[in-house]
Amino acid sequence: MSMVKEFQEFAVKGNMVDMAVGIIIGGAFGKIVTSLVNDVIMPPLGMLLGKVDFKELAFTMKAATVDAAGAEVAAVQLNYGMFIQNVVDFLIVALAVFMMVKVINSLRRKQEAAAAK
Repeated sequence: MSMVKEFQEFAVKGNMVDMAVGIIIGGAFGKIVTSLVNDVIMPPLGMLLGKVDFKELAFTMKAATVDAAGAEVAAVQLNYGMFIQNVVDFLIVALAVFMMVKVINSLRRKQEAAAAK
């Protein structure tokens, strides 16, 4: 079998197309969740915690300096605020995926039970 025919057979399989659609929708869903966390959840949470902007939370390990040539050397920071935002992001996506899998599994069980009767 030629390489082109083998690739064509692989690419047009139903599972491959379903996976591609899932990846595209997942990417778009990730952007929506990121916006939800950054623009809707974190600002009020930061306000409740004393007007904290989570994007600005960082621990500076080494301050910015200017070297002998006059070029600025950037500060070395641990951006734990961004990490907190990414953890919230992940938890929302993980919860959504869990709920989707739970619904699919319950539908599959109902379908199997109906087929067994």
